[in-house]
Amino acid sequence: MRVLITGGAGFIGSHLAEAYLARGDEVFILDDLSTGSIENIRHLKADPRFHYTIESVHHGPTVAELVDQCDVVFHLAAAVGVRLIVESPVRTIETNVHGTEVVLARANKKKKKVLIASTSEVYGLSDQVPFREDGNLVLGPTSKGRWSYACSKAIDEFLALAYWRERKLPTVIVRLFNTVGPRQTGQYGMVVPTFVKQALTGRPITIHGDGTQSRCFTDVADVVRALVALMDEPRAVGEVFNVGSNEEVTIRQLAERVKLLTGSTSEIITVPYEQAYGEGFEDMPRRVPDISKVEHLIGYRPTRTLDQVLQGVIDFFRDAP
Repeated sequence: MRVLITGGAGFIGSHLAEAYLARGDEVFILDDLSTGSIENIRHLKADPRFHYTIESVHHGPTVAELVDQCDVVFHLAAAVGVRLIVESPVRTIETNVHGTEVVLARANKKKKKVLIASTSEVYGLSDQVPFREDGNLVLGPTSKGRWSYACSKAIDEFLALAYWRERKLPTVIVRLFNTVGPRQTGQYGMVVPTFVKQALTGRPITIHGDGTQSRCFTDVADVVRALVALMDEPRAVGEVFNVGSNEEVTIRQLAERVKLLTGSTSEIITVPYEQAYGEGFEDMPRRVPDISKVEHLIGYRPTRTLDQVLQGVIDFFRDAP
């Protein structure tokens, strides 16, 4: 099979490329390196079945050419990270909405199956925990840029499902919950690599907010396994799936686990949201997925505990140059 991955030089995309190459498939990636990195794919470049194009997903002719060469499309290219979303809302909306429009329109011409990577952010301020795929999405006001990312990804979902219902383009939506692992950067606000790097260098481990907010962290290998299985599963077409872990931890507990596992002497401190992200920032108190739907369809269950996931990230940064 020939696989196209937009955002393929990113954290998840590079791991997905590895998985398909290991399976014996041919992989094409498209990435403009705005948040991805050539370092994430350098080890793949010698494989004759690996091809990469440095270009924006907005460039229709390039996307059309790559879609034409491939059998299936993973659309992972997106604005990522809370800091980038808060600081660059125009880029966030344009990247997410227009990029998805381009991919779906070109894929539709050849009716190539598309998997859209969405996000747990679309649940917004919903208090219906654990989040179910058929639950209500509750977003904050448009005056708060924090919600531009969630809204743009929800539009992506609406558009992908509309292409399926109206034009019979096979699409699958996957809402990812806090995926972590080797090669993830803390540059745009990802909490686990940020905590790990702070702990390993002896700097204060910095919690934004009071630390009572909770999340569920999933190893990238488990996420990639789910993405591949959903692409292979015909019954996934036209459906939305949560993919993540249901091992819930507060951010305070996460900081304490990182400190313990690294053997760090770093102090754990808190920084108000307003100081970290500006006035009016809102966050979700809990973000926990109901993963029964994806479990029923493909047998998905997370295989790694939180401590194992964290240890993988710690080992990566310890071994990094």
